[in-house]
Amino acid sequence: MASEPNTAEVYVQLLNEGTVIFRPTRALDLGDGIFRLLPTPDYDPEDEEWEFLPGTSVRCGKRTDASGDEYLIAIQP
Repeated sequence: MASEPNTAEVYVQLLNEGTVIFRPTRALDLGDGIFRLLPTPDYDPEDEEWEFLPGTSVRCGKRTDASGDEYLIAIQP
């Protein structure tokens, strides 16, 4: 995803997928760990049920993957 000023990549959990899965999207950085989620270019609410919808302001936390890379995950509205 192309980066824009004052945005970050944030992962949002997808619901009703049969397994735990996260979708990356861009989000506006509002400060203090709060981000406003932006839709992906191919966002389709009929195809994916996001835990937090685009346009929602969420608190994010940092997670670390198996390779040691950190990423942001939406954890609460």
